[in-house]
Amino acid sequence: MRKGQYRFVAGFLFVPVALYLIFVIWPYIQTFGYSLTDWKGESQTFKFVGLDNYRTLLHDDVFKEAIWHNLLFLVFIPVITILLALFFAFMVNAGGRSKAGGVQGVTGSGFYKIVYFFPQVLSLAILAVLFNAVYRSDGGGLLNGFLIKLHLVDANNPVEWLNEPNVVLWALMAVVVWHGVGFYLVLFSAAMQSIPRDIYEAALIDGANRSQSFFRITLPLLWETVQTAWVYLGIIAMDMFVLVSSMTSNMGAYGGGPDHGSDVMSTVMMRNFLYFGKSGYACAMGVVMLLLTLVLSVVTLRATRRERIEF
Repeated sequence: MRKGQYRFVAGFLFVPVALYLIFVIWPYIQTFGYSLTDWKGESQTFKFVGLDNYRTLLHDDVFKEAIWHNLLFLVFIPVITILLALFFAFMVNAGGRSKAGGVQGVTGSGFYKIVYFFPQVLSLAILAVLFNAVYRSDGGGLLNGFLIKLHLVDANNPVEWLNEPNVVLWALMAVVVWHGVGFYLVLFSAAMQSIPRDIYEAALIDGANRSQSFFRITLPLLWETVQTAWVYLGIIAMDMFVLVSSMTSNMGAYGGGPDHGSDVMSTVMMRNFLYFGKSGYACAMGVVMLLLTLVLSVVTLRATRRERIEF
């Protein structure tokens, strides 16, 4: 490549790279710098404290419990969401049989795609309001009302979905899964449509049933898409701030109740940053969150790496 070509490419790259450094990389550097101070947030003066904030984190039981909650989300949200999305995507693309004996989606697959994708068009704020109504702990809540009608729950003692420490995390997981399945169904459907139908029809002729077609054809050929979905869902599981802060209560601000039973790292961080005025300490939490997310992303990509299958 000639010098003129280098200059031409560099001219196009200079502005986007500069913007990326200013608006993405520089805030990370600033956050790490503030994490080494006793910055209060509103004050323009602060004192360098070294690694004291990180040492305090090692003994912060609330933050350690929040990490554990994030890890639970990290395990169950991607697994449940991907399994459901893969199953539904397989059914609407290759779960049926045509009159000629070929492979096609189940009857009404186009309608099912719209229904499954509908939750994705709702914002997280609307989602929080919607499921607060569903999870209401009195007889007016949709879920408790349904269970009362079936005589599975006593009307005088309804389930406290968002106020019971052993239940609240699973209730929040259900919301995330309900919201995300439709998007990943569309993602997997797009990938499945690139798989030649001849492969499925050959397997059908050889006597393969639906489960064998799914595990031996569909899943291996979609593995790279599944890997990408896993990383994105893992990042969502490491956040969860909007839903937790909107749907749960606590003695302090930004949700996390009951008694920190649903706290995640982001809610603890924001509470320390804006409510308690421990901004330097909150920056240390942010740095830990960044490192954990990066490590988990790398581990996930390496653990799920497989040889590419050509078709």
